Formats: sequence, C-alpha cells, structure tokens
Amino acid sequence: MEFPVSSHRRLFVDGLIWALGMKFAIDQINNSTSLLPGVKLGYDIYDTCFEPLVALQTSLPFLTRNGTSGIGVLCNYSDYQPRVTAVIGPHKSDLCLLTAKLFSFFLIPQVSYKASSEKLSNTDLYPSFYRTVPSDKNLVEAVALLLNKFGWNWIATIASDDEYGRGAQELFLSTAGNHSICIAFEGLIPTDLTDSKAKNQLEDTIKLINKTKVNIIVLFAFSQPVQALLEHSISMGLSKKVWIGTEAWMLSNIAASIPNIQSIGTVLGFIMKAGTVPGFQKYVADLFTSVQQDKFCQESREFHHPMNSDMLDTHCRECDLISLQDVSSMLSRSLIQPVYVAVYSVAHALHRALGCTHRACPKASVRSWQEPTSECFRHCKPGQFRRIKGFHLCCYDCTDCPENTFWSFKDSSACTPCPEHQWAPGRSTRCYDRSERYLFWNEPLALALLTLMSITLSLICLAAVLFLKNLETPLVQASGGELNLFALLMLTLLCLSCCLYIGKPTNDLCMIQQIVYALCLNGCFSTFLIKSLEITLVTEFPRCAPTFLRWLTQRRAWLLVALCLLTECLLCFCYLRLGPDYLVSDYKALPTEILLVCNTESWFAFALMHGYNGCLAFVCLLCTFMVQTAGKKYNIARGITFTILIYFIIWIFFIAIFVTLKTVLRSVTQIGTILTTCLGILGIYYIPKCYIILLRPDMNTVDYF
Repeated sequence: MEFPVSSHRRLFVDGLIWALGMKFAIDQINNSTSLLPGVKLGYDIYDTCFEPLVALQTSLPFLTRNGTSGIGVLCNYSDYQPRVTAVIGPHKSDLCLLTAKLFSFFLIPQVSYKASSEKLSNTDLYPSFYRTVPSDKNLVEAVALLLNKFGWNWIATIASDDEYGRGAQELFLSTAGNHSICIAFEGLIPTDLTDSKAKNQLEDTIKLINKTKVNIIVLFAFSQPVQALLEHSISMGLSKKVWIGTEAWMLSNIAASIPNIQSIGTVLGFIMKAGTVPGFQKYVADLFTSVQQDKFCQESREFHHPMNSDMLDTHCRECDLISLQDVSSMLSRSLIQPVYVAVYSVAHALHRALGCTHRACPKASVRSWQEPTSECFRHCKPGQFRRIKGFHLCCYDCTDCPENTFWSFKDSSACTPCPEHQWAPGRSTRCYDRSERYLFWNEPLALALLTLMSITLSLICLAAVLFLKNLETPLVQASGGELNLFALLMLTLLCLSCCLYIGKPTNDLCMIQQIVYALCLNGCFSTFLIKSLEITLVTEFPRCAPTFLRWLTQRRAWLLVALCLLTECLLCFCYLRLGPDYLVSDYKALPTEILLVCNTESWFAFALMHGYNGCLAFVCLLCTFMVQTAGKKYNIARGITFTILIYFIIWIFFIAIFVTLKTVLRSVTQIGTILTTCLGILGIYYIPKCYIILLRPDMNTVDYF
C-alpha cells in the first residue's frame, strides 16, 4: 500500500498522520471478530517523495506474482495473483494518474484518499481506480457559486504547475463562463522551487496580478507552491486581496506560519466536509508512548529482520526524531476520515468476496479484481426488480418489491402496484384479495360486549319489574311514577341498539345507529327533565308551584315528554338532510384488509342531534345540583345530578376517541359508550331505589319521600 510520508529534507506531517490513520483502521479491522474473522490484513507503507519516478518504483513490488519477486508478462491477467490485494493512495492526482494505469492493467483496485482530478473519473481509462473524496468538479462549482454570491465577476486564477492545479484550473475556466465570471488573468506557478527559473516565474505572476488590478484571486495549488507565492507577494508589497483557497493548502500550517501573513488580505477557503474518527487521537498518543519504550523497538527489529532483502528500504529516518508534540496541532485539523474509509472499503469488499459471515470467511483466497459477483449480470429472484445503475442498462441492483406491489414477468425493471381491492407482502409475485374487516359477531371482543349488554339488560328489566310491582308506593310515585317505566323502556331499547354496531355495516345501519341512540336517550332524559322542573318549582318557587305543577304531573307530563321527542325527531330529520353517517371502505387503514366503517359526513348535523340531549341534561343539572333536602328525607335531586355528571364525563371521553379512531375500535367505542351510559343511569338513579324497595321497605314511606 502506498502512502507519502516525507518530502525533500523535512518531514511531511500530513503524510505521517495519514499513515497512522491507515494503521489505526487496519488494527481495528484485525481486532474485529465480525468483519474479516480469521483473516488478518498485512500492509507495506512506502514514501512517494512527491516524485513520479519514486511512486512507480514503490509500485512495482506490488505487481510481483504472489510468492515470487518477478512480474509475469501475460496476455490475460484474470488469473494473475499479485502480491497485494489492493492499494491505498497515493494522495496526489498526478501520481495517481501514473499509477492508476499500471494497477488497472493488472486489475488491482486502487483507492485514493486525496486525488481529486476529474480525469480519474474516466472508468474506461482507469477501471480499477476509486477514491473517497469528491472530484475537482464539485470544488469548482462551489467556487463559482461563492463568486456569484458576492457578485465578484472580475478575477484572477492561479494554479500550481501539476496535474491537480492544471486540472482544477481547466475545469474552473470552463465553469466560469456559465456563471458570467470574467477571468482577468490565469497563471501557473512552479512546483519545483529549486529550479532557477522558479523565482522569476513567481515574480512575473505577481506583477501581472498588479497590472490587471483584480482584487479576487482563486488559487488551486498545494501548500509549498502557495507558500512561495505568498512570501513573494508580501516581499513585493502586493496590496490586500481576497484569496480563495482550497483544501490542498488551507489546512496546512506552512502557509499560516509565513511572517506578516496578515498583510495579504482576506482568505476564504473550501474544505471537504468529513466526520471525525473516534479514538484516533488517543491511538496516536498511545503509539508515541509505546515507541519510547525499549520493548517496542526490540519487537520492531525482530519483526523486520526476516523481510526479503530485495524489498525497497523505505525506512523513514525523520520519523525517528518526531514527537507527539510535533503532530498534535495537525491531529485536530487533518482529515483522517477519507483514509479511514478507504481502508474499510477494501475490508468490506474482501468481506463480500470471501463470503464472510460474522463467524468465518469460507473462501481461502480471492482475485484482486473480484466487489463478489458481477452486479451487471446478476439474475434477480422472483419478487425483485432491477434498479438500473448509471447509464448502463445491463448494470442494476436487485431490489425487493415493497408491500402492496408485485413483480411481473412482463416488466422486470419495476414493481406493479396492486389494485385497490388487493394487497401483497414484500417481495411478492402476485396480489391477494383483501378481506373485509368489521366487528364480527363471533370475535372475542364482540362476545364480551354482548355479555355485558345482556347483564345490563337483565338489570334494567329487574328494575322495571320492581318499579311496576311497587308502582303505587311513595318511592316510585316520588321518582316519577309511570314515567320511570317509560325511562326504563328507553334504556332497554338503547341497550339493544348495541347490536346495530356488530356485524357487517351498511349505509342504512350507519344512518340508523345515531338516530336510535339520540331518540332513546332523549326519551330517558325527558322524564328527568320533568322531575327536575318539579323539584325546582317546589324548592325555589313554592308560591308558583300549585299553578304550574299540574303541567308536570299525571297525564299532562306526557305532553312534555312527547314535545321533547318530537323536537328530537325534527333534529334527526335535519341530520338526515344535512348529512347522515355513511359506509366507507377504507383501503389504507389496514395493510391486508378492507376496513368497513361508518363515517360522519356532517359534524354540524351530528352536533345538532346529540347537542339537544346535552342541553336537556344541562337543564336538569342546573335544576338539581343546588337543591338541599331537610334531614331524614330522601334527596331525589342528588340522583339526577350525579346521573347527568356521569353522562357528561362519558361523552367527553367518547368524543375525544370517536373523532380520531378509524378502525373497528370505533364501533367498540360506541357500544362502550352506550353500555356505560345505561349502567351509569341505572346504577346512580335506579339501583339505590331498588335497594330501598327490596331491603329497606320501612323507608318506603310518604314522610321519607
């Protein structure tokens, strides 16, 4: 594997940190028990010295046939097994353009963590080259957008005379025209600063910048050429400019350490967005600590002793003198993630190629050119469709058909949606008919509700029998006499209406449900209204009571009951005209079934019909909640008060649940509301009176009532 670690006479700290990042990733992978179980990654690190010749020289050992020191000359390298499985690096575009052709010829994957030249995107020329950073095409687009944002359309562009600089500048010049940006001056600065012409070339560049009078300079170059340019700009007294830099030199501490650097003006820069690598800084710190120990040095010498003598001696002499303090400032700024991802991309490719599971890797070896099967010619399984990749129709991914779609032989490139009345599981080759869903008579929840309804009906009937047998007693007469029997009859019908919510619903059933509920409850509340008005007249208006009581007692009381029911009937008619409940077939609520549910068309009509009963209940509450009774007297008003309060509480919960539910639980909620209402009225108003009739007949007297 290739990594640049030194440059000329000084240590290239970035290269050392990248090398440590690679070692960190490999150590993590080798210590993992799931990624490559039973397989250990080995590596060689070579210094390219930024020189094409050195890069080629260090690359040649990678090409030797595995187990030998010679390179085979073959017509077909498909079965050729080189010494290495993959190459990481180098970091410069011009070096990658050189080595990528060589490695592609031998079908060896090469992953660069820094080379951004757009030329390397040509898969025909470099079929085995990959990278973990964006190409320069993204960079120049970002620069152009920045210039447009500030309205800067008169600029100069300078690039280093290497593949990165020339390539990025060429891309930028073609992009600038599309953004109405005028290039006042374009120049190249030397990368070989030891050349005798380098100084003159840099000075000429600065003079041309002055001559064009531009204030914006876009600079595509690495740190050493940039350092030389900026030093000459300061010494020649170049006025303050806006320098737009790139990651190639923005993160380097070389340019920032130039004396009087603040005099150059403003620097705006672009760097790649990358995440941090957890644990890396601690790893480097621990490594530097261990290097200082004699045990580490001894083990290192023993490890390197048996290595082949014909391998290149690339021992980094400068690395022996470096300390953690020398690299600590760069550790926080240097972008390690692309290196880390590059190593892991190779590891994951090996994981697939070797057929690894979390326990073992079945295959013993793998050819360098093998990412495990040829994705372009896979046969998708039934229930999977071909998702085309890029512009090649033969290249695709096999993707499972999602739910409610199916795979058809007629069109294997897409999944066909199922008709509305059908459904399909994921990765299906056909659709299935949806079953209808509603509250069935034989399901456990319905049976439980029917059992509760039967118990409630039995209690109502028992109460009615008791009141009928004791109709002439003071208790029954004080409670309303025959009106009690009518109220209990209405409760019986209300309780029986629960059956309307079980079984397959229809439009007629949906319409009848609310009407029956409203009318039955109205009949019961109308009797409470009469008794409440009677109590109010006696307690609050005793002088007027003899005049008006005759309208609330005996046969005339039935006129008021009839008037209340007639009013409710008129409101039910309005409900039918404005918009009654209707049957809805919901295909979206349930994944495999059609939900049959009654839906409310007009909430205004719904509120009008049920709101009238609410008004009757509220009047009853106003008439009874403050009534006091003398000691040792039965307080009939208190029974009505608590009955109405229970009704209001039940309806608060009912409305909150009813509005939001769209499943069979909506029917369950309505049944539950009916039964709790019936039990509330029965338990608070009638059961205490039944208790007196049965167990305390001594209290059933005129004096007590």
